[in-house]
Amino acid sequence: MSNKVPPPIITLICGFLIYLSKPFFPELIFNYANILSLFFLILGLSIIVISFRLFKKEKTTINPIMIEKASLLVTSGVFKYSRNPMYLGMVLILISISIKFNFYGGVLIVAGFFFFITYFQIIPEEKAMLKLFGKEFIKYKKQTRRWI
Repeated sequence: MSNKVPPPIITLICGFLIYLSKPFFPELIFNYANILSLFFLILGLSIIVISFRLFKKEKTTINPIMIEKASLLVTSGVFKYSRNPMYLGMVLILISISIKFNFYGGVLIVAGFFFFITYFQIIPEEKAMLKLFGKEFIKYKKQTRRWI
């Protein structure tokens, strides 16, 4: 794997960066920002929890740093709609933080997170999954989008 830092830690760092970079960007205030922020937070956390439970139910590794220990390709539940629902959940949480604290800076940081996770986590994971699951992964990849 290209990335040795677990994605939840990267998400946490990005969340702090969104909050701490607040003074460098103009403030965006709009009605229902708190409700929208809460919606994205709950949605992101729900997707992560559902994904986590599916991995535990199937008794396969959830550790993205040691993907080669995966024993099963999970394609059911939220994995029917996204090959990477946990990372999608992390993006939604970062969007929530952006709406609440720093919309403009958050857009930049969320975009950076998206590209970082795609190139340094997801693409290497996909290469490992191809080695582990071969044709099964190729079929899944054709049927299901990377993000949504």
